[in-house]
Amino acid sequence: MRPERQDGTGGGGLLVPMDWMYAEYIADEMLRTGDLMEPSTLEYRAGRDALALTVFLSGGAVPDALPAARLDELRLLTAYGAQWCGWVRERLGASGAGPDLALARAAWRWLEETELLAADLDAIGAPPWEAVDDGPDAEEAAQVWTPAWQLGLPLGHLAIHLH
Repeated sequence: MRPERQDGTGGGGLLVPMDWMYAEYIADEMLRTGDLMEPSTLEYRAGRDALALTVFLSGGAVPDALPAARLDELRLLTAYGAQWCGWVRERLGASGAGPDLALARAAWRWLEETELLAADLDAIGAPPWEAVDDGPDAEEAAQVWTPAWQLGLPLGHLAIHLH
C-alpha cells in the first residue's frame, strides 16, 4: 500500500507493509484471547510470529472476523511441525520482494535461529514408584534448547482452537 505524497510529485514514497502488520494483529489477538502466555515472553513472540507467518503465507488476513473455513485451514496448517516448516520455506522461497515479505522473512529467520529452553518431552517417562530428589541437575537435564518455531507453532495452534 502506498500512502499519498503531499509534495505534488505523486507516486513513489514509503511502502507500508499492511498485509504483514494485519497478519501480526490477527495472531496477537488470537493469542491474547486464548490467554495462554504472558505477552512479554519469548514464547509468546514465537507463537505470534508462527501464527502471523501462517496467516500471511496462506493468503493473508480476511477483513473483519476470520470465517470458520479459514480457521479450519489455519488449524490444519499449524498441526504438523515439520510439514509446516517446509511449507513456510517453500512459500517464502517462491515469493518476490516487498516490505511485507521482508518482515515475514525476518520473522522466519528469528523463529529458525533463536533457540529457547523448553521441556524435553522425549526425556519425560513414567514417574518412578518412589519420589527421588535429584536436585537442580535433574530439572536441567529435562530441558533442551529448541528452535523458537517448535514452541511457537503449537502455541499458535492452540490459540486457533481457543478462538
